[in-house]
Amino acid sequence: MHENIINKFATNGRAISCEPYGNGHINTTYLVVCDTGSRYILQKINKYVFKDPEQLMQNIVMVTKHLKQKSLGKQVMTVVPTTDGGMWYLDDDGEYWRIYDFVEKSICKETVDSPEIFKESGAAFGEFISLLADFDAKSLADTIPFFHDTPRRFQALHDAIKKDTAGRARFVQREIDFALAREGFAATLINLQTSGDMPTRVTHNDPKLNNVLFHHKTLAALCVIDLDTVMPGLAVNDFGDSIRFGATTAAEDEPNLDKVNFSLSLYHAYREGFTAACTALTACETEHLPHGAKMMTLECGVRFLTDYINGDIYFKVHRDGHNVDRCRTQFKLVADMESMWKEMTHS
Repeated sequence: MHENIINKFATNGRAISCEPYGNGHINTTYLVVCDTGSRYILQKINKYVFKDPEQLMQNIVMVTKHLKQKSLGKQVMTVVPTTDGGMWYLDDDGEYWRIYDFVEKSICKETVDSPEIFKESGAAFGEFISLLADFDAKSLADTIPFFHDTPRRFQALHDAIKKDTAGRARFVQREIDFALAREGFAATLINLQTSGDMPTRVTHNDPKLNNVLFHHKTLAALCVIDLDTVMPGLAVNDFGDSIRFGATTAAEDEPNLDKVNFSLSLYHAYREGFTAACTALTACETEHLPHGAKMMTLECGVRFLTDYINGDIYFKVHRDGHNVDRCRTQFKLVADMESMWKEMTHS
């Protein structure tokens, strides 16, 4: 049960069980229970996704320390130190391990089942950005470089089309045309960042609903989790990625596009929660929140399309054309956003 690993950390008591936990796709996660009743999350960091686990952990330690100083008693992810005062353990096989305190009385939501829960998650991520507004984003490492560089994602699409190594480009010409017709939009937010009109902030970069823990009874947001992708970024992109994931009527890989619609009511619910909590937003950021929603949805669709053309080498697929289905749902949401742009921008 990884007892030799757990014993390297300063837990409260002796581990009596260690079982696989959750449904994350990147790191390997376990729930550890000690004889004192204390519970912990043990994780092996995926070093193939995160090339520098030590830098990643330094990011998390710095950010959680700042959050604890600013959060006025609210829950913050707590890294459990090793017995020699470190924040991670490197085993003999070259694998990196870490332990967090388990957040008690919490539940995780995988799907948006009400506007209220989506609004509450918006408040959690908005507060997260606001609490870190006075933290120097440049002091953090880019755990995944160029993560939301949308023009770079389009260049990768062009490269995939040109090489066409899997011979698939001819099957998705309509999707290629849809993407390339919007390539001029791709640099909108990065240009504002480069000019200094939009600030670079500490952002979460994976602000899905299931990265907020809620109280098991009241459903109040308790804690933002999964800080592996916390790095310099744009607040509008965090907002937009949440909208991409949550303000929709269907799953990300729904093959029947008749079921896929952008939900304006969910968009407004999330926006209300996010903007009320994110008091640090500038006028430029507030104005471009809809652009963040469209940008992140378009970018994600482009990434799925690129991977399909390349032969499904990045995202895990479970059926033929899986990445095409994913791409089409994103592009359907983009088209819906464009048709509702006036309602999105006048709220």
